Amino acid sequence: MLKTEKSMIEKTCLVTGANTGIGYAISLGLAKMGATVIMVCRNKPRGEAAMTELKEKSGNSSISLFIADLSSQTSIRQLVTDFKTKFGKLDILINNAAVITQNRTLTEDGLETQFALNHLAPFLLTELLLDSLKTSDSARIINISSNAHQTVNINFDDLQSEQSYKPKEVYQRTKLCNLLFTYELARQLNGTHITANCVHPGVITTKLLRAYNGGKRDFNFISKLFYSTPEKGAETSLYLASSSKLEGISGKYFDNKKIVNSSKYSNDLTVAKKLWQISQSLTMQERVTTKNKPH
Repeated sequence: MLKTEKSMIEKTCLVTGANTGIGYAISLGLAKMGATVIMVCRNKPRGEAAMTELKEKSGNSSISLFIADLSSQTSIRQLVTDFKTKFGKLDILINNAAVITQNRTLTEDGLETQFALNHLAPFLLTELLLDSLKTSDSARIINISSNAHQTVNINFDDLQSEQSYKPKEVYQRTKLCNLLFTYELARQLNGTHITANCVHPGVITTKLLRAYNGGKRDFNFISKLFYSTPEKGAETSLYLASSSKLEGISGKYFDNKKIVNSSKYSNDLTVAKKLWQISQSLTMQERVTTKNKPH
């Protein structure tokens, strides 16, 4: 078990995808450290059950639940409004929620689902919460990526995977986007008291891993024999959220609590800036107001 850092008792932490898998384990770890934890979940009954369980396991009653569909930009904006109404200050933001869809689908905003939820959601959520993070004396943004990014590049002519949709490859590209976004964000936040880092949690036995491997029914049994638990997968994120040794460390990629190198492509400044500009245009309020409905 991680040692509790006294500084976490006064910290407010927001975790997306918090009712299951790594997100649940991160939320539990933060709650055990005494932090105020805001769980963001899509499903209300599951979210409420997870929150009740977290309070019982951690002995911490300072846990709140916000329901939001992160594939919807309208829902993200409402989430931010609700958070600011109740809390205001934010110390730790952990963008964990992700999805793998076996078939290409579109969100209510007319965007490919994996790209929308895995990349644009943390991009927009982080941007809208920056003023809340700035009220903290020392704020940290932690984005969950994956070593799966290593073998892909980004085709800017097919960001929505209209020409080709292979679930695993699309997921890999969104995890690459997480890194490009984190590095550019860290550059833009340089000189502030907000840091931004990325994490590879390991290969963890979750529903997401099952989806990554094609959704095979027998995969859960097999994965338990070879892969790590969500609790293990949460350790590096908890380390980044709580360790005083990482004060001021930003724009890094962590694996097993150590700084490691991501792919050469993920460090391309030109690519990062281009992705940032496109992401901004795809999350503009004007675009959300006039939604491009799915066909």
